[in-house]
Amino acid sequence: MSAQQRGEQRKRGKRKHAAAAGWVAAVAAGLAFVLGASPAVAVPPPPPNPSDSELDESRDTARDRANEVGKLTNQLAEAEDKLASLKDEMARKLELANKARVDAEEAANAAEQARLDAERAREAAATAGRAVDTAREETEEFVAGSYQQGSKMGSLSAYVTSSSPEEVLLRAQLIEAVSSKQLDALDDLSTARVAKSNADAAARKSVEVAEAKQREAEQAKQAARKAYQSAVDARASQASRAEEFANDRDTVQRALYQAQRQVKGLENQRERYQDWLQAKREEEAQQAQQAAAAASPAPSGGSAAPAPASPSVETVISRAMSQLGVPYAWGGGNTQGPTYGIRDYGVADSYGDYNKIGFDCSGLMIYAFAGVTTLPHYSGYQYDSGTKVPLSQMRRGDMLFWGTAGIHHVALYLGDGMMIEAPQSGMQVRVTPVRYGDILPYAVRLIG
Repeated sequence: MSAQQRGEQRKRGKRKHAAAAGWVAAVAAGLAFVLGASPAVAVPPPPPNPSDSELDESRDTARDRANEVGKLTNQLAEAEDKLASLKDEMARKLELANKARVDAEEAANAAEQARLDAERAREAAATAGRAVDTAREETEEFVAGSYQQGSKMGSLSAYVTSSSPEEVLLRAQLIEAVSSKQLDALDDLSTARVAKSNADAAARKSVEVAEAKQREAEQAKQAARKAYQSAVDARASQASRAEEFANDRDTVQRALYQAQRQVKGLENQRERYQDWLQAKREEEAQQAQQAAAAASPAPSGGSAAPAPASPSVETVISRAMSQLGVPYAWGGGNTQGPTYGIRDYGVADSYGDYNKIGFDCSGLMIYAFAGVTTLPHYSGYQYDSGTKVPLSQMRRGDMLFWGTAGIHHVALYLGDGMMIEAPQSGMQVRVTPVRYGDILPYAVRLIG
């Protein structure tokens, strides 16, 4: 390489270095403006002027590290996607366990009702049996009395001996009375037998129904238990896999940091990104506070809401917003408010949900809509509880659902891209921007 070429290359290097320094200074100034800091930000001192060979080696190293950063970033994104998929799958299986629990309770209630019906039928059969015995005793007593007297009239014939017309008439009347009593006794016996037969049949049918319902309840309980165990096993296995992915992610992240530190001019990039990330979090927190404030009734004389909802919708949202900060508890929540969670023999137990008073996602919806309708404690059933509208038409007070491969979460839409939810174990009821990953294409409207 000639001296002139080396000179031109050195000039190009200086121009690139100056451009890079200017870009760094511009980014720093932009961050300072976003964060509200003083615009007078010290620009890092320029690196020493390297020789041609040092500059060439630095560029080669930077190029190699940049390629490595690209590969590592892709690997990190894949690991994050797998972690997100595992989280959704675990949530779906827990909700299926919740569904099986609800079905088991309903089957057990039906079996108990059938047993009560069978008991009443058995009591009716016993009453009919006693009536049969009484009718049989009366009939046998009458027949025995007649035959002991040698006449179907029984002992009454001894009193009718006169030949006068009046006595003959009286005799005929007595004979008719005796015959009627005998026929009545036979009719009572027949009626009692039919009643007992019907009662016995009803009792047998009720017992059959009770036994069928009991088997159904036991099968549902077994299904619930299997679903619980399946959720526990799946979460344990997937948690192990997730931990592996997290370790891979951390390894990739460290390698990414190392590569970035080796690229000249990018030493402070991560720190500035963290500053930006902090500013972003503060911005999102401010948005959440504004959404919470917007959900409260506006003071008199204030500006009107862009699209006022019905009083029922505002009541629902007000009830949900009143629970901000309440802990998540799997299986918790009813129409009266937060309740103790229940055991899942897995992840929720590891967070102590059974010993916490709070809501899960569907429990929060039950409380919010308590004055409007009664919702089942399972997000899958809640999805079918109202009118489905496209997400493009969703409005304040609609329920949103997640889980294209099986519903596992529900939240309440507040408007302006915000929602309130009970997210997961270890967290609290919160207001947050709507997440569109894995969201179902329809919202569910219960009001309006």
